[in-house]
Amino acid sequence: MLKIIKQAIARGQKTLSEYESRLVIESAGVFVAAAALVKTKDEAVGEAEKMGYPVVLKGCSAELAHKTEAGMVALNISNSEEVAQVFDELTNKVKNLDGVLVEKMVRGSREFVIGLSRDPSFGPCVMFGLGGVFTEALKDVTFRVAPLTKEDALEMIDEIKTKKLLGEFRGSPAVDRESLAKALVGVGDLGIKYDSIAEIDINPLIICGDKPVAVDALVVLK
Repeated sequence: MLKIIKQAIARGQKTLSEYESRLVIESAGVFVAAAALVKTKDEAVGEAEKMGYPVVLKGCSAELAHKTEAGMVALNISNSEEVAQVFDELTNKVKNLDGVLVEKMVRGSREFVIGLSRDPSFGPCVMFGLGGVFTEALKDVTFRVAPLTKEDALEMIDEIKTKKLLGEFRGSPAVDRESLAKALVGVGDLGIKYDSIAEIDINPLIICGDKPVAVDALVVLK
């Protein structure tokens, strides 16, 4: 992981690409949606067929920190013809992409967020809360100074106002708290281990069945 970060800094990147960001958080124990970075249309179709539909296609570049706003994310693609068409649209829209990310479409009605930031006084701090479109609107979040113990992480899970969503909900099982705690501890460890990481944003973290699955990630460098 240090190699990815060092190379990005050497290239003058302010952020890691989504693909690089995914590798970093996955190394820390965060479960991420299945994905592959492809360079050609045929590769995109091949990976989508392998994963099974529906899939998501995203333009991937360190310059694309806000892909949705830039129109570089296509959801719910259901066949090879759509994959080929969307691949062309994305690669024509933005030149010099690192590639196109083909990602398994993850479904779930509950979305959360995990973040890392650096406080001038306390250093790296981990954030957990309600995610998706409600992150900014409701600001239902809690913080801990890293490094975190498993007990710290479990306390965070119980501190948000919407914690009921983490239990059995509308026929869905209760979230796997062990996996969620592992992700929180791991993100805190990244902040301790790599001083060159300024921020991490994992949003949304979708609860798929009982598993918390990261479907988007951004690592910001100092």
